[in-house]
Amino acid sequence: MDSRYLQSFVYVVELGSIAEAARRLDLTPAAVAQRVKMLEQELGAQLVRRSGRTVGTTEAGERILERSRAILHDIRDLKSDLAESSVLAGQLRIGGMATMMTAFIPAVLAQLLARHPAIDFYLEPGTSLDLYRKVVHGDLDAALIAHPLFNIPKSCEWHTFREEPLVLLAPASMAVSDPHLTLQAEPFIRYDRNVVGGQLADSYLRQHGIITNQRCELDGLAAIAALVDRRLGVSLVPDWNVRALDGLSLAKWPLPHAFLKRRVGLIWHRSSARVRLVQAFLGVASELAGA
Repeated sequence: MDSRYLQSFVYVVELGSIAEAARRLDLTPAAVAQRVKMLEQELGAQLVRRSGRTVGTTEAGERILERSRAILHDIRDLKSDLAESSVLAGQLRIGGMATMMTAFIPAVLAQLLARHPAIDFYLEPGTSLDLYRKVVHGDLDAALIAHPLFNIPKSCEWHTFREEPLVLLAPASMAVSDPHLTLQAEPFIRYDRNVVGGQLADSYLRQHGIITNQRCELDGLAAIAALVDRRLGVSLVPDWNVRALDGLSLAKWPLPHAFLKRRVGLIWHRSSARVRLVQAFLGVASELAGA
């Protein structure tokens, strides 16, 4: 059985689209569809079903999905085991939330490749909670995320790079004497409550009985900053370090009461066959973050 057929099947199911799987694999949709068809013929069962433009698994496909993922993991592990012990080589699968993907991860990769040119990377953007689950399940080797608001399993390791307190984000020209009053009086741009930072902000508002005049809710701190810059409202966000603020006329106001901070760091699986690659990534990331 050709492992590329399994890879195409898994991507189609995970991404819910043959076209999206084709983009991820750098193939044509026809080539991906042909691979899945060849796998179905080899196994003697229909594995995927189409519903409009989306693709899902049949009962047979669902039964082999987890085993297919495990086989692909084992193949990657075999390649890592065959690499010379004195040379760091192989593919490192790294996830990153949006604020990590734009500047920090590219800087880490540039330094890491300068030291270990035989490493190659698979990069996956996403929300912290989605990437956390993929690391726990072994789909990714590591991820730069915000620490979830619960304890991570003992099968995983965590390293904190920085802690970010919540701040009131407002236009620089806005006079702010009391952040709580400003949050109540001005239109509010809410950080998505499906992500860690948004959950922290929502908890702070509820804890202090702050009723907001919500204008919109969205994920993406850079997008929120752009909306605040256009005076469309104020927001309550982690005090993240991002170059996207350059050129924007914004002010960050500390909150009057202490609260949980968003912890940003690296999570990885203890038993990963590529733990040496993860440790190399962590070393460079720690140097650049000063952590």
